[in-house]
Amino acid sequence: MEKNTRSIRIECPKLLITRNESDLQWLIGSPFFPPLTIISTFRCIHSNSSGPDFPKESEEIRTLLLKGFDVIGALIVGKSDPEKTAARAVEAARKLKKLLTGTTKLENEETIGAVADPDTGDIRFFLSETESSTNFELVNPVSYGDNPEKFVWESGCLLLCQLPIKLPVCYPANKPSDAESIFSRAIEAVIAKFKDPNVVYLVKASNRASLDVVQPVILRGSELDFDAAVANIELLDESAQNSEKKLLRCAHFCLKSKSTSQLLSAENADIIQISVLLNRSEKSPKCSAPAVEYFPAMDETRLLIVDFKLEVLCYAVQGIPLMHAISKLIIPGLIDQLISMKKMNLPYLLTQNPELHPYHFCPPGIAHPVTVIYELNYGETEMKQVDARRSLHLRLGLPFDRPLLRIANSLDLSIKSRSSNLSTRKGSSLLKDVHIGIPGSGVSGGSVSLVQGSYEYYHYLQDGFDDSGWGCAYRSLQTIISWFRLQHYSSVDVPSHREIQQSLVDIGDKDPAFIGSREWIGAIELSFVLDKLLGVSCKVINVRSGSELPEKCRELALHFETQGTPIMIGGGVLAYTLLGVDYNEATGECAFLILDPHYTGSDDVKKIVNGGWCGWKKSVDSKGKSFFLQDKFYNLLLPQRPNMV
Repeated sequence: MEKNTRSIRIECPKLLITRNESDLQWLIGSPFFPPLTIISTFRCIHSNSSGPDFPKESEEIRTLLLKGFDVIGALIVGKSDPEKTAARAVEAARKLKKLLTGTTKLENEETIGAVADPDTGDIRFFLSETESSTNFELVNPVSYGDNPEKFVWESGCLLLCQLPIKLPVCYPANKPSDAESIFSRAIEAVIAKFKDPNVVYLVKASNRASLDVVQPVILRGSELDFDAAVANIELLDESAQNSEKKLLRCAHFCLKSKSTSQLLSAENADIIQISVLLNRSEKSPKCSAPAVEYFPAMDETRLLIVDFKLEVLCYAVQGIPLMHAISKLIIPGLIDQLISMKKMNLPYLLTQNPELHPYHFCPPGIAHPVTVIYELNYGETEMKQVDARRSLHLRLGLPFDRPLLRIANSLDLSIKSRSSNLSTRKGSSLLKDVHIGIPGSGVSGGSVSLVQGSYEYYHYLQDGFDDSGWGCAYRSLQTIISWFRLQHYSSVDVPSHREIQQSLVDIGDKDPAFIGSREWIGAIELSFVLDKLLGVSCKVINVRSGSELPEKCRELALHFETQGTPIMIGGGVLAYTLLGVDYNEATGECAFLILDPHYTGSDDVKKIVNGGWCGWKKSVDSKGKSFFLQDKFYNLLLPQRPNMV
């Protein structure tokens, strides 16, 4: 049955449609968004012959999904009867949501059941209004948002609560098997404390969220409301004025205006910091000295200290009152994270406790952050960590050749100023991404393919080192290595000229006398250094003259679209860094985005762009001249992304 009064709104770049029949995705929304709004999808990765493994799925998604977002439906890929398939999707989504919320019945919660055709990718959306309903209504139309970040962050903010806990566990020496139950009871006692009337929550704005001085606010546990459902919370608009602290809007701690679109992202979201304090003197009628209670152990006892470093991140809209933000988002988030860490600790309780730490990421294609708990006992390249990240990449639909969920990729929640075009290395400031905002190439009807990600601009005379006339390929190599660093493929420092030369001597390509010399290097030497220092393989393209370079534009465009790394292009004694191509396949007209390492001036973006040191160079300009020499043999070095997560 079709229902025309409702519509589905999709605010994510794409749904993760595959050709695998019975493939299932969880549809993610938020009680703060209009009903039937899909903001992202998580792939179901744990299943058996009877369907999804709901305990495993709920355990992982409980950690991954921030409070403020929830599962609003499911999508199944299949060609069987659409309405029956939608019914299975709705049933699966409701089972998962019950486990996530700890309830046995969902009251009047609409659930989406979507069915995707594996051949065409067409999706049909059905709606079940209540758990007891047997009707599934086909919902049309479906609209797609063009700016998910704006949708999420224009009125949204982040709540951050960091809480270290040292939990003492005493268990009998002659019955170590009792340690698990004692540990579990201690966790339950901590959870009960979060709702204690004497607990105090200190709320303050981060310094980067507002230029105005906003005084911190204290809320007591007795002022919180634990009964209201999130969907039933009344959001307050700007006109609402209330002197009660608990009814202050989250907007009170947020930046008052966001004038530019680049601010609308998780990285630049307003952060409200919430601290948990225990007020033990609340009930004391008069001042008294601290008292210590002593409970003697009847038998020999062992003391175990378990460290927890909770760091909960939640999403909220600015209109939600503080008391609800704490009671319905922060406290449930603390409880869920503590339970997740408890389960990870239990197998090792009496041995070496895992060092657990939550990290928050906002990977490409997902407009909201996700939280991951990593075991720091393992290095990032050890297989246990690699397998954990690979599993997360699969769930989130991320490519397997990019390290998007390494610790270095996590959101920086510290209070500090940010700069869009400066990068600090060993005390010096280097320009970053200088091609952004430059004028177009002038190619009519061309398709632009660019470097993916950030890089630093290295050129002659930097760091007080005079390499003018011979160091251009070294500088291009430094720019390429900076790209691998900034994309977190490697933590190796960008090497100096001498360190580059040392690497070539170490592998036997050059004699020891090469170190400290002013000898040129080319594409082959660059490939050797990238392989030795980063383990990066390279493809080399040779062309007989500059006039043949346009013939390689299609191949270069494919490189930028699939690999995204900067390219070194060298001819004779000159080397440049290629950042992109603009190519009209029909006419053959093309232009190359060149970053020129021969620049010797100060690091001034305007001066660099206006001087043509970073800009588009046509294969043949209006005067019939070419940037590349017609009688020179050119080598192009195309570094390949490592296949890693």
